[in-house]
Amino acid sequence: MPPLFEQSMPASPATHLVFLLFVAFAVYVQSLTGFALSLVLLGLVGLTHLFPLPDAVNAVSFLTVMNAAMFLYRRRPVRIEPAMRIAVASSMAGSFIGMGILVYLAANAMHLLRALLGLIIIGCALLLWRMAEPRQDTSPPRVFAGVGLLSGVLGGLFSAAGPPLVYVVYRQPWPLARIQEALIFSFGVGALLRLAVLGLGGQISVQSLLLAAQAIPVVLLVTALSANRKLPVSRAILQRIVCGLLLCAGFGMLVRAV
Repeated sequence: MPPLFEQSMPASPATHLVFLLFVAFAVYVQSLTGFALSLVLLGLVGLTHLFPLPDAVNAVSFLTVMNAAMFLYRRRPVRIEPAMRIAVASSMAGSFIGMGILVYLAANAMHLLRALLGLIIIGCALLLWRMAEPRQDTSPPRVFAGVGLLSGVLGGLFSAAGPPLVYVVYRQPWPLARIQEALIFSFGVGALLRLAVLGLGGQISVQSLLLAAQAIPVVLLVTALSANRKLPVSRAILQRIVCGLLLCAGFGMLVRAV
């Protein structure tokens, strides 16, 4: 199976330095919200055209795994809610479905699906914005199974598994620390599965490996420094930050689709 992505021209040292600054910022936001690493980093890379997005997407998968490993290590002992285990298991099944669909989609269908994903993300953000108060009780297992499956499909298609799961998890009556740990754990497992599948298929370019290699020390350092720090904002403010990130990601998807 031939590689999906062509090799890109070497970038200047200044370009790599800017990329590492983007990585540091995205990892810090991830430590606050539990999910924003890929949204922030890919958004900044796409906006500035530092590197081809396909290469950046695969590099982000490596960074997500390393961030999750360091974050959970620093937070030990970590307790993952049983409901999240259900979501992770169903998302792994959904990832295979999404990657299978991706293989057979034509270019015009991909544009349509990207637009649909943008609308889904925007809808999740608006719903979360209106539902400022968390639920009184944890959602039933079937909700986590369903949203995990949907997140897995979206992750397999677009490497954008976050929005449905973020919406559901932020509505749970869990402490913010538990929400952070649940999301970072689930996306770390998803990124690891994605890397395994792409690696076996020979779909990871040398550029992706180089980007990941230079960024991993930054990821480990920023995560180690921020994992146990007290959140500088309240739950309500953090929830609005999450909504803003989701809205930016959703509109970005729509713009790229158009």
